[in-house]
Amino acid sequence: MTTTPTRTTALRGPVVLLFAVVTAVAAGTLYFGQPLVEEIRADLGVSEQAVSITIALTQIGYVVGLLLLVPLGDRVDRRKALGVLLGLLALAQVGVALAPSLVLLDIAVVLVGLTACVAQLTVATAANMAPEQTRGRVVGTVMSGLLLGILLARTVAGWIGEWGGWRAVYFVGAGLVLVTGAAALRVVPRSKPLVTGSYRALLASIGALVRDLPVLRVRAALGFALFGGFSVLWTPLGFLLSAEPYGYSTAVIGSFGLIGAGGAAAAMVAGRITDRFGPVVLTLVTTTVLVLAWAPLLLGGTHLWALIVGILVLDLAAMGLHITNQSEIYALDPAARSRLTAAYMATYFLGGVVGSAVAGLAWTHGGWGAVCAVGAGFGVLAVLLGLLAVRMRRRALSR
Repeated sequence: MTTTPTRTTALRGPVVLLFAVVTAVAAGTLYFGQPLVEEIRADLGVSEQAVSITIALTQIGYVVGLLLLVPLGDRVDRRKALGVLLGLLALAQVGVALAPSLVLLDIAVVLVGLTACVAQLTVATAANMAPEQTRGRVVGTVMSGLLLGILLARTVAGWIGEWGGWRAVYFVGAGLVLVTGAAALRVVPRSKPLVTGSYRALLASIGALVRDLPVLRVRAALGFALFGGFSVLWTPLGFLLSAEPYGYSTAVIGSFGLIGAGGAAAAMVAGRITDRFGPVVLTLVTTTVLVLAWAPLLLGGTHLWALIVGILVLDLAAMGLHITNQSEIYALDPAARSRLTAAYMATYFLGGVVGSAVAGLAWTHGGWGAVCAVGAGFGVLAVLLGLLAVRMRRRALSR
């Protein structure tokens, strides 16, 4: 495959903020269904297990989209790719809202997950438009939108669902995608393909990038560890909060996403630190905190203040490391940022799947203490990988 040079341009604050909003809306569509499972089950007359599978299909569609669609951002006009995917995402949500049966709902949610990968294409587009000296800040700001979308989608969906039913959530989501997407497309310039060659060669080149770029492999593994630990926290948290000594209602439990949203502020801070001091300091600090955060979280089994502190600290560290990882991989090959995103984010979400599965087992067999032990284990893995990443960078700079 052949590549062409990329051009960067200064991005004004309002434009970066708009990218963050589009990313938040697109990423949020993946999590709308989680607080609505009981309403969906009752409306369609299906079992809890069937609805759980429906929710999982959204995530499966997203991973497929990361691998098959996001790489196209390197081969086609990014503005056109964003427009098509945003339009299809809106249509898919309308399909969910109108689905009369579980089978049609399953098809629609897969399409939602598949096209919601436009969130990652938006991040890659912003990184491609930004100059090197401010890329960390730009990526950090846009990624703050993604984190907000993930954490607040459950809360917003619960509020809208209580007001208008579960189908109203997806109608509102479709409208938000169209409005924010149309605004973003007005400021995204047309771009020439960064690579040439067949689609098959494009996908094959992802494997070549993973094979040839050690930094990508290590940073992707770091993403696996950090999102695995993040998911270890959030997966069984509802079980903890619904039991004694808390005994909170579903509405209150959903509102804990607002606490986690405080970590979104770390994205912008982390981006600025990366631009100013480089990734070494942030990698060492954030990986260490990913372990230490589980101390207050363990106390949080019976003390609310400790639980809140632990949630904030873990989210801050996870987001800071995530931004550092993306800044590092985007610098590897400007002409391959969409494919680099695909490789990194697919591994990242795989960590979430593993973390969720292991957390469920830990809660069932050992309670909150076992959950915290598993989460700290993911943190230790991140520390080891972080040390390897720092060593590789220093070795590269010494050559």
